[in-house]
Amino acid sequence: MIIKKFIPREFAANNYLLYDDNSKNAVLFDCAGSFDEITKFISDNNLNLQKIIITHIHFDHVTDCAAFKKKYPEVKILIPKDDKIMYDNLTMQCDLFGVRRVEPFIADEFIDENSKIYFDDKEIKIISTPGHSKGSTCYLIEDNLISGDTLFFEEIGRCDLPTGSFSDISNSIKNKLFLLDDNVKVFTGHGDNTTMGHEKEFNAYFGKNASPLV
Repeated sequence: MIIKKFIPREFAANNYLLYDDNSKNAVLFDCAGSFDEITKFISDNNLNLQKIIITHIHFDHVTDCAAFKKKYPEVKILIPKDDKIMYDNLTMQCDLFGVRRVEPFIADEFIDENSKIYFDDKEIKIISTPGHSKGSTCYLIEDNLISGDTLFFEEIGRCDLPTGSFSDISNSIKNKLFLLDDNVKVFTGHGDNTTMGHEKEFNAYFGKNASPLV
């Protein structure tokens, strides 16, 4: 099982392709700005893209959903249920930020912690982590966490956007993510990857050395 990172030039929202060299199956987490690079990699490695799993519905994480669906009609797009309001108002969101509108796409499934998703015979655990947005979700497979914009390298996602909440992200990180093992690798939505152990120690907001006022 391999996780390959793709970093688009615009907005730099990380895309992660999870794949297996033996089964050739693949799952994509978030899809924005790296369509050509990802589809070439899929073709070059003869991979079978099965699902696109979204961490949260902000425009910079879903730009290419429609393009992927056109190229791979059988692929299922899964989005967090609690971000449906963001999904329904994606055009308004783009206009608010003054960016190019995201081409509309159809979500195949709205998921939450009660849903079950798998990669081959491995379960992808769904961890609801509201705060950056109401539906922000992290995905754990073995000792790998796709954290979206909830947890960054020594930082956290901003909470001042619609449906965001600092108290929610505080609860999500301290009472959910920080319960995970220190050796869990964290694949962040922007910037460098990290580990759970590093964040428990050095995160500027919730690490051991963070200000007691936070």
